[in-house]
Amino acid sequence: MYPAFCWAMWGGLLVAAEATPLYRAELVFPLHPRHNHAPGIAELPNGDLIVSWYRGSGERSADDVAVFGSRLRRGQTQWSEAFLMADTPGFPDCNTCLMVDGRGRLWLFWPVVLANSWESCLTHYQVADDPTGEGPPKWTRRGIVLLKPADFREETLKLLDGELASLGRPLTERETAQVELFRARLGDKLYQRLGWQPRCKPTVLPSGRILLPLYSDTFDMSIMAVSDDQGTSWYASRPLIGFGNIQPTVLRRDDGTLVAYMRENGRRQRIRVSESRDDGLTWGPVGESDLPNPGSGLDGVRLTDGHWVLVYNDTTRGRHSLAVSLSDDEGRTWKWTRHLEQGPSGSYHYPAVIQAQDGLLHVVYSYFVEGGKSMKHAAFNQAWIRNRD
Repeated sequence: MYPAFCWAMWGGLLVAAEATPLYRAELVFPLHPRHNHAPGIAELPNGDLIVSWYRGSGERSADDVAVFGSRLRRGQTQWSEAFLMADTPGFPDCNTCLMVDGRGRLWLFWPVVLANSWESCLTHYQVADDPTGEGPPKWTRRGIVLLKPADFREETLKLLDGELASLGRPLTERETAQVELFRARLGDKLYQRLGWQPRCKPTVLPSGRILLPLYSDTFDMSIMAVSDDQGTSWYASRPLIGFGNIQPTVLRRDDGTLVAYMRENGRRQRIRVSESRDDGLTWGPVGESDLPNPGSGLDGVRLTDGHWVLVYNDTTRGRHSLAVSLSDDEGRTWKWTRHLEQGPSGSYHYPAVIQAQDGLLHVVYSYFVEGGKSMKHAAFNQAWIRNRD
């Protein structure tokens, strides 16, 4: 931990001190008895930080769940008191992500769960034209991301047959029932259009196109909500079908290739990956990386110097270890890794990462330990990652 006056000086010292490892971390709020989970983070035009998360007595089954937020003034070390950002009375409001667009507007995305099941959620958003100030932003626009994907039943069934053949064993009775339910839902327009929810922040392409990564627990796959008019309207990409690949984060290479890294909810225990060469409208086969994943969220960011950073649980079981990896070849290799958390107990997961205007990296993540839950914020530079553990 650094004293406040040192923290306030960091912005001006970054260029000279980039070779010096810098790191600080603190809880966004004291350990809390309720369920606090799934944060987002953004830097506002004035350099302040804002985070979001959901809080309640549970998740999709708890109707008291709402979205909360907190602010960190530029140069300060103490986060504000938590404030309410979004609440749909009688319905759970869950996973959050944030984005500041090219006009300086703050966007909050989150799903409203209609029938206490992930399959029934609809992704909502709110926009604040001027997000600076105290307390909750003053929202000026609200909407729902309604998607009508092109029918993906036949494509999915063909891939499903291959997936089942690769098991090399007969299905159990329970697995057979699950597969039949999956097949039935694939032919239902309601299930194809409902249940898409956010986790990681949007990616804005040089063309101005916005890609909002979404995923479905109904089908264990991902999709992109696409906007070509600065968020006024949205339409669906072709889905990323991999039977377990959810919660994508999208990074762009210099040649225009988009790479989606995804949580693995299946049997592979590796971060899933897919590429797009048409600005996110269609995606290639969903493969797997060399990086482990225990069925937990991750996030990534392309830095201003072209390097990539990925934050993820680097285990195949449990969320007690949270790593930051750095790539200098656009994700082809990850040469440096350092841990934000590495303990025998606790759960440190669902990271959200951004790079601020001063070059520092900021990560916020769910922090579950004996005694309660919070969001934890860490700020550091590339030199800290390169220094390894």
